[in-house]
Amino acid sequence: MSQTLMLGAVAYDPKVVTIWEGFRDWFARHDFDFDFVLYSNYERQVRGHFEGAFDLAWNSPLAWIQTERIARSRGRSARAVGMRNTDRDLTSLVVVRADSAIERLEDLRGKVVAVGARDSPQATLIPLNHIARAGLEPGRDFEVREFDVLVGKHGDHVGGERDAAKALAAGEADAACMIDFNHMMFGKEGTLEPGTTRILSRTEAYDHCVFTVLDDAPGELIERFSALLLGMSWDDPEVRPLLEMEGLKEWKPGRTTGFDQLNEACNRLGSIDEFVESLG
Repeated sequence: MSQTLMLGAVAYDPKVVTIWEGFRDWFARHDFDFDFVLYSNYERQVRGHFEGAFDLAWNSPLAWIQTERIARSRGRSARAVGMRNTDRDLTSLVVVRADSAIERLEDLRGKVVAVGARDSPQATLIPLNHIARAGLEPGRDFEVREFDVLVGKHGDHVGGERDAAKALAAGEADAACMIDFNHMMFGKEGTLEPGTTRILSRTEAYDHCVFTVLDDAPGELIERFSALLLGMSWDDPEVRPLLEMEGLKEWKPGRTTGFDQLNEACNRLGSIDEFVESLG
């Protein structure tokens, strides 16, 4: 058994290299041999996980569902061993212009709804499922306008989400879907001028990224990694800049109870069926 714990992660932004190199150095100072391999998209990462290319995956919520479903189809199991505090209890929004006559989800019938990349859980899959729960089927009862920026990165790159917001502001769409944090960010950066939009509807809470292992992961290394991860402190001047770049203040134990909406969205929209079947 290798004494190096290998992580698989997706390079959705150049800072990803800086983040994981920093964590690798921090782990080394705690006598733990850790390294990583980067992928251009989550589908290649999921495939690599089942090929044994690494021990631990930093997965998007959609990649978690892909991994869990493929494992189950093979008679295997996957589990989540860690997540950021900021990965818990998130919500997505359906946003309209402040002067819009749209007052409820039913009013979106016959309208244009802008979304992010087609594989974005937070800006496409979950909010579209939320609208469908209200009785409007995407593509049938309203037009879905996708902004497919960097498909394969599962919405980690917010370019498509930002483009959807721009389409709303320009009057090219009647509503736009986005995660609540980005709605605030778009207001601060000027993509959406303050006071020009309002929240039409908010999804139920859901969870986001998780560290994922399969049932053949090296147990002792995973336990050591988890202990060190959960022991990282915001007050540690060496680790705080890395936590800031990765968007968290505290690592939490992994949980998988917050993926019901995304599972339902995948079932409804069939967005991952072909990929899962190809590896199942």
